[in-house]
Amino acid sequence: MSDFVPLEIRDGLLVDLADDAYPTRVYGWRADALALEADATHYGMAVEDGGVLQAEAGRFELRAGMFFVVPGAATVRGGAGMVISRLGYRGLFQLGGPVEAAGRLRYIDGCSDTLLVCPPVLSEPCLNHLHMPPGTDQTAHTHPSERIGVIVRGTGECRTPGGTFTLRPGMGWRIPTGVLHSFFTRGEALDVLAWHPDSDFGPTHDHHPMVNRTMVDGVSASAIDEIRTTEV
Repeated sequence: MSDFVPLEIRDGLLVDLADDAYPTRVYGWRADALALEADATHYGMAVEDGGVLQAEAGRFELRAGMFFVVPGAATVRGGAGMVISRLGYRGLFQLGGPVEAAGRLRYIDGCSDTLLVCPPVLSEPCLNHLHMPPGTDQTAHTHPSERIGVIVRGTGECRTPGGTFTLRPGMGWRIPTGVLHSFFTRGEALDVLAWHPDSDFGPTHDHHPMVNRTMVDGVSASAIDEIRTTEV
């Protein structure tokens, strides 16, 4: 695979990357209920109102622009959306959205980003809201791992050496590892949910807020080896 891949959100399996370095499957739901497998963590993105998520944590109604993270078996039905299932990984249950009007962090070329789902531990998956204002002409770039997501609102284009792809609300997309691409908007903003299978950001056993800001006689517990927990 060497180019941007538009994904029509329909019922069932959309992409199978089970044999990749980060084993992943991508599913859509629309008319039919979607049963999610037990040995995975599922990152869901609703593109239409009317969805219902049923998980161990309970029953939750979904509106367009909402997202969820569910470890283990679950079912989603109604409305429409996409689920990215990271196989063999257990994340933390989360539910959020709809996404805000713009991101909270500066990105590139006038764009902004919000880290909606942080990696619980350094290198684990994350989910982002990327906001591109009107008149964006992004610098061409690549990523060191897959990017998969949906268009939440607005229109634009993804430009690659292989062609230009129209972006519209409610569609899914995939950018394989290393594909050169850039996003372009004209008269309206574009809002994208983007899932990353890995991250170079996140807490570690030796660096996280609880241990860093536990003070013993004015010294952070992160610097006192004799009191540190050695196993979890």
